[in-house]
Amino acid sequence: MTGPERDPRTAEQPSAERPQADQPLGERPRTDQSSANQPPGGQPRRSGLRNPEGAVRGLGAGTLGLEALVLLLAIQPIRVVGGDLSGTAIGVVVALAVVAVLLAGSMRRPWAWHAGTVFQGLLMLAGLLHWSLLALGIIFALVWAYALHVRRVILG
Repeated sequence: MTGPERDPRTAEQPSAERPQADQPLGERPRTDQSSANQPPGGQPRRSGLRNPEGAVRGLGAGTLGLEALVLLLAIQPIRVVGGDLSGTAIGVVVALAVVAVLLAGSMRRPWAWHAGTVFQGLLMLAGLLHWSLLALGIIFALVWAYALHVRRVILG
């Protein structure tokens, strides 16, 4: 080759993507981000999430799914520690876990958030069967209240 050898990767890049002499390596020139932060409707997004509704649904479903898992895993420790859980009480705990899973699967429906709030009250009411269920109900009611707060902040 006559003349300076050129790297084919840098020869094809437009000048906007090549680093400038006064620019640190790895940084690219800034472009106008105001149009990139707006959905096609023209109104600016409240959050930087690509799909805020999906993120909030995932938060609610994850909370209810975790609650169902904790309910099922709590049966045996309650029995071992000295809780007199009858067959009916165990059936109520399992039914609550099933309802939590069903609600987690239906978070696309607008009524599911209200039903999840009612579910937290039912779990606290199950505290009449054993005090530890009341404790779980209070803990998950606080987590649910935080999820509702996040939903309100993200979706407006």
